[in-house]
Parts: sequence; C-alpha cells; structure tokens
Amino acid sequence: MLNDFYKGKKVLVTGGSGSIGQKIVKELLNHDVDVVRVLDNNETALFDLEQDLNSSKIRTLVGDIRDYRRLERAFKDIDIIFHAAAYKHVPLCEYNPMDAVKTNVIGTQNVIDAAINCGVEKVILISTDKAVNPVNVMGATKLLAERLMISSNVYSGRGGTKFSCVRFGNVLNSRGSVIPVFKKQISNGGPVTITDESMTRFIMHIYEAAKLILDAGKLSCGGEIFILKMPSVRLSDLADAMIEFYAPKYGFNAEEIDIEIIGRRVGEKLHEDLMTPEEMVYAEDNGDLFIIREEINEHPLDFIYNSSEIEQLSKNEIMSILNEIS
Repeated sequence: MLNDFYKGKKVLVTGGSGSIGQKIVKELLNHDVDVVRVLDNNETALFDLEQDLNSSKIRTLVGDIRDYRRLERAFKDIDIIFHAAAYKHVPLCEYNPMDAVKTNVIGTQNVIDAAINCGVEKVILISTDKAVNPVNVMGATKLLAERLMISSNVYSGRGGTKFSCVRFGNVLNSRGSVIPVFKKQISNGGPVTITDESMTRFIMHIYEAAKLILDAGKLSCGGEIFILKMPSVRLSDLADAMIEFYAPKYGFNAEEIDIEIIGRRVGEKLHEDLMTPEEMVYAEDNGDLFIIREEINEHPLDFIYNSSEIEQLSKNEIMSILNEIS
C-alpha cells in the first residue's frame, strides 16, 4: 500500500510548481506524508500552489537546481526526492542549448551530489520518451540525466542513496502540451496547426502519471528505469476529434475550423520510442509498468515500443478522453 510506504515520510519535489510536479505534490498529500517541500524557481507559481492547497504540510522553497548550495539546504532531513525540474520544450532547447545543459544535466548532477551528501534515501528522476534515441538537444540532455542517475548508484555506495528514473510520453493537458495549444487555436476560429499528418505520440492522463511515479518511488531499489504503459495517438486524429468536440463550445461549426500542415519543427521526431531494442533485453512486465533493471531478463519483451507500432486510439476513444479532461 502506498499509504504505508509514504506515511510519515519527508518528501521534496523539484520543479514542484509545474504540471507534473503539482500533481505529485497533491497526490503525496493524500498519503499521510510528514511534509512536502516544493522547490521551484517560479515564485508566482509557488505562491499560487500554496494558496490552492492550503496545507500545513507544504513548504515552498524558491530556488534553482543550478544552485548546489541551495539544494544542500533544501535536502536536509529529506527521505525521498522526485526530480521533475527540467527544460522540456524541444524548440526552446534547440535554440538555447547551453541553458538546457545547465538545467537538465548540471542541475541533475547537483541534485545527485546534494542527495548523497544529505543522506537522502531515494531520488526518482522524471524523464521522457524523447531521451530514447534522441535527435534533439532536449532529448540528449534528458538521456544524459538518466545515465547520470543510474550510474550514481555505483558511487553512492552500498546502503547509500538509491537513484532510479521514470520515463513517459506526453501528459494530457499539461502546460505547453498539444491539447491546450489546439484548444486555443480552436477558440480563435482556427486554423489548427499540425506538423505532419502521420505524426504519432504517446499520451497519458496526468493523474495516471503522478500515481505511477509514486508507485515507482515505492518499488525503487536503485538502478531501475520505470516505463509507464500508455497508448498512442495520431496527432491528425487528435486534431479532428478536438475540433469536433470543442468547436461548438466556442460558437463555431466544426466545418469552419481548418487544419493546416506546417511541417516538422527543428529537432522533432515523426514517432517516439519508450524503449530501445537493447533495453528490452533487460525489461520486465510489472502490470502498469515496464521495469528496466540492470540484469538481463530471462524472458525479454518481444515487441517494439514505438508510438507508430502500437495501436493508436480511435476517434471515439479520443472523444471519451476529451470529455474526461474538459
């Protein structure tokens, strides 16, 4: 039971005012933790989160993971860290590569070093499918962040801090994701812009992501990469379904909203992967999760976990999801 594991724990969430970070914080409050420290460099978002939750168990800390000394102070007496702070937008990272490195790589190393020096029990990195066979700066920095985390189990020592990763795709309705962008375009009367009609992406509900992240925190023994199971969607199907669903809500007929193909952006993949073929040799099926461990699995997985290779959601399934998140 998650309640038994998290009861009385002192937990810190980096990037805790972001979409995923906020949901992790809210879920932790349902599991009788002792305290949740929320570290972020967005002062306004921290203030809003504190006002929204109105909980005596919340401690909001203004700080940046690039600042090692700030982390050492923040991590004192903490049991578990969920490391969600990152630069995540592909085009912005392409045009600001050194800033992406400073946050996603050097910032992650700061988290690792401070966690070891403060005697933190576990650290869980929140990663992305873009870290798998990366073709852009953001994906490359997140891949390196994963490798830093996993490798840190070696020098943290036996009985020291345990480091693991959670990897997933696009979280529905999260800040800056495709659904809010499409909704805004529809509310303006269109057009809805997609980069390629055949582009596919992994998607999942934000509450599913947060719950499975907490599951990973409980299951982690150090060195695992937890792959959250999720469906795939073709972005052109998502655009069609969203136009049909939202156009009447904004006073338009669906036929009035055009779709415009604008071409792929710099650093953008046509399809995404959640595991490499090499990783699948080490992966096991654990119900809601695939877990990549350090030992070869005697019964390796035998499918390709690519967003174009698994079955895409139908239009009716997409409409059902839109109804749930509206």
